Amino acid sequence: MTGSTPAPFTADDYRARMRRAARAAGDAGLAGLLVAPGPDLVWLTGYAPTAATERLTLLVLAPDQDPVLVVPTLEAPDATGAIGAPALTLHDWTDGEDPYAATAALLDTSGRFGISDNAWAMHLLGLQRTLPGTSYASLTEALPMLRAVKDAAELELLAAAGAAADATFEEIREVPFAGREESRIAADLARLLREHGHEQVDFTIVASGPNGANPHHEVGDRVVERGDMVVLDFGGLKAGYGSDTSRTVHVGEPTDEERRVHDLVREAQEAGFRAVRPGVACQEVDRAARAVIADAGYGDRFIHRTGHGIGVTTHEPPYMIEGEEQPLVPGMCFSVEPGVYLPGRFGVRIEDIVTVTEDGGRRLNATSREMVIVD
Repeated sequence: MTGSTPAPFTADDYRARMRRAARAAGDAGLAGLLVAPGPDLVWLTGYAPTAATERLTLLVLAPDQDPVLVVPTLEAPDATGAIGAPALTLHDWTDGEDPYAATAALLDTSGRFGISDNAWAMHLLGLQRTLPGTSYASLTEALPMLRAVKDAAELELLAAAGAAADATFEEIREVPFAGREESRIAADLARLLREHGHEQVDFTIVASGPNGANPHHEVGDRVVERGDMVVLDFGGLKAGYGSDTSRTVHVGEPTDEERRVHDLVREAQEAGFRAVRPGVACQEVDRAARAVIADAGYGDRFIHRTGHGIGVTTHEPPYMIEGEEQPLVPGMCFSVEPGVYLPGRFGVRIEDIVTVTEDGGRRLNATSREMVIVD
């Protein structure tokens, strides 16, 4: 296993997050936030139900009101055991009761609420039916930056996840590639991520030869051949926080064109990284990386955004994309991952997780971005 795991969060940490979220709701003109099971609930309370079901579970946050978790009685013991439980009040309901009426008693009957994106439609419709004077906005739309700025403890966890992904790459580059199916190499990646402390593996892309021209290639049984470029993109959760890194390796010696395209993507990735500093709009990171590729004549072959946020999920706001004017703030963490994709031939992508510092950016991935030759 890579490194040691930072100290776990405390009830006080979760109390501070809930207070911050309630204040943010008030500042955004909302009566409160309604948070269903999912990453937002985990981040705010440390509570992750074993399964989201038709029974309503909902955290109610509002300015000038103590946090309340509405939870089915049969799940109350698990909720009580969550680390953040001492920072909130549990309001349980039993089968046969109306959970929407129980929740309605906690809400402003004419308020507008932010509600988590992964709330079930039946639950939202039930609330609307019980409180027809209320209105709702998706939490990502209403407070897109709620989880975006990480504190020191979160940054430590993200750095540990990045170090584990780096250790995985250092080991995977030593395994045989030629003559093996993509699926077997992907299985090696998943095994190594777990050996280095990941409790969850979200993706292990192994895109060889022409498959590399598909950024989200689904791993298959294509046999990797000598002469292939291979895009590796992998990550997941370690101690609840995400890793995500991409490196493009070559099986045997590359051609001059392959090396030239790889160098171009490396230069674009460096340009994107150097654009990171407080106050700069997210879109400027995308523009910096994209300009390098466009100037070299490959602009139409860079077919996705330059980056996405990362935290308790591997994809979350902010996004490094044209049109996103959100300014960068110290503590934000996101990927910088330009690519060039040549259909029917090969692709190249290089990705690091970057965090915004007081005067620039810091990479959370440290493996070589130079061309790596594998066997």
